[in-house]
Amino acid sequence: MNEPSRESANTIKLAERRVFSPSFKPLYNEGMGLVEQAAEYLDGAGRVEAKKLSRLAATLYAAESMRLTTRLMQIASWLLLQRAANSGEMTRDQVASEKSKVRLDTASAHDDAAGWNELPGDFVDLVRRSLRLQAHVRRMDDEIYGNGTTVVPVQAMRRSNPVSDQISLLNTAFARN
Repeated sequence: MNEPSRESANTIKLAERRVFSPSFKPLYNEGMGLVEQAAEYLDGAGRVEAKKLSRLAATLYAAESMRLTTRLMQIASWLLLQRAANSGEMTRDQVASEKSKVRLDTASAHDDAAGWNELPGDFVDLVRRSLRLQAHVRRMDDEIYGNGTTVVPVQAMRRSNPVSDQISLLNTAFARN
């Protein structure tokens, strides 16, 4: 009768094991390191490079740097909560309650966005790395807390092209028939 619950009780969640063990430290260091790198870039070389951009690219750079900062702050919040649980400063229930305030779905402009190809390479690298890290953290969060959200691939986290989306839907629809 209790087969499903016994089975789920015996299931090892690798993400949970990683987060609530010493092996969490490399992920934590990666996330916080990326926050630091982005802050240094945006306050230093990024300011200089942004002044050289066309008006269109500068507008995209400003919007995307806000998204990058938001994304990284949300990731940092999640990592800090997990570290607090890992060190015993908070219970898992407290973390689960607090993490409901953390959003791990900050999108990004699409590579095809007007002005994207003008953005500085170092900046684009930071955006891509932050998206990969966000996707990784989302997968772990879903596995640990089972919040029922569907994990969205990094490519889908970028703002989509409506025409491309419609073509994909049509291809999917006709492929099924």
